[in-house]
Amino acid sequence: MFRSIGFAELVALLVLGGLFLVPAIFYLLTLQRALERCSVESRAMSPETVWLLLIPLFNLVWQFIVVINISRSLRNEFAKRDRAAATSDFDRALGLAMCILTIASVIPIVGFATGIAALVCWIIYWVKIAGYARMLLPPLVVAAT
Repeated sequence: MFRSIGFAELVALLVLGGLFLVPAIFYLLTLQRALERCSVESRAMSPETVWLLLIPLFNLVWQFIVVINISRSLRNEFAKRDRAAATSDFDRALGLAMCILTIASVIPIVGFATGIAALVCWIIYWVKIAGYARMLLPPLVVAAT
């Protein structure tokens, strides 16, 4: 009934897994960095908890919580700093669309299309959150010579 996998199949499986894991790690580092740049008072969640997204099946629910709390944390921090972007939803809608499309990607027939859409939303969301994190960096001070 079950057959053992060969060396070549194992290597292919590890390479394929790495293709998905490496971008996921950089994505989670971006989310963590964005939360770390928010003051403790502004954070709606701890920065380290984004790593729970690596837990299969649990991540299907946790991704919604992460998107909502990152949006809330960024809104709080930008408001605290009196930044113009404080009126933004900080791409909460985009993040929620990504989450919904990710779940819909397991539906037969439409799964491929929603999977592609989820991937596109994921990349755009990642870039947007990285941008917000950069906006929270302290300004560079240039020393006079």
